[in-house]
Amino acid sequence: MGTAFECEIQARLRDVNLGGHVDNVEAIRVLDEARLQLLRFAPLPALGGERPGLLQAAPHGVTDLVGAQRVDYHAEMRFVPFQPFLLRLWVSHVGGSSFTVASEMRVRPDHPPALVAETTMVLWDPATGRSWRLSDRLRADLDQYAGDPVQLRERPRS
Repeated sequence: MGTAFECEIQARLRDVNLGGHVDNVEAIRVLDEARLQLLRFAPLPALGGERPGLLQAAPHGVTDLVGAQRVDYHAEMRFVPFQPFLLRLWVSHVGGSSFTVASEMRVRPDHPPALVAETTMVLWDPATGRSWRLSDRLRADLDQYAGDPVQLRERPRS
């Protein structure tokens, strides 16, 4: 396994629903914020740490879009003041113009993941109106953060 990106996202009171636990929509928001840090803003030591984000090799104007996302919830997450969510992200698949980010979210370091997710990202060039094929440099950067997919539950068969 390559390097995994780890970060903390502060829990907010608005994350809690009427049942007293973190709402699933807010959990997705937390995943999105961590993924945005990884892809666009975090100084990444495995890439030299000079320019921010895993997508630093993508041309200006090329954007990343969520193509698919699957989330499995394993434990209830309750709001605890001043206790951040702990996230770990890595790349679990690289395609022609897309890649998949695997994620784990914990409420405490000594707890197993409360949720796991796989999010397929498509790189999109708005100037051409088409997906952008990954360059060799970007593939090499993604490979620095490569790892196995998360274990998702099997879907029930109808």
